[in-house]
Amino acid sequence: VVYNGKRSGGPRSPGAGSEIFTPAHEENVRFIYEAWQCVERDLRSQMGSERSLVEEYVEKMPNPSLKAFKPVDLGDLKRRNTQDAKKS
Repeated sequence: VVYNGKRSGGPRSPGAGSEIFTPAHEENVRFIYEAWQCVERDLRSQMGSERSLVEEYVEKMPNPSLKAFKPVDLGDLKRRNTQDAKKS
């Protein structure tokens, strides 16, 4: 990365076909993965139980402009982008 004509000391952007992950990135991914595993475990364990460990957040007044929002499958998006890059 170059700022005002000077190259920064950080990792470079990945080249074609290779990815560079910093230790901080890997730590963040590991943290999110482990936290999500706890949520999924709690959801599975509360099935059939009256005591709720996990609470779903629902907007009281949803934003009308988000009515047509559809979640994105990031895994599918990455697969498609990878396939498109290989075709070019």
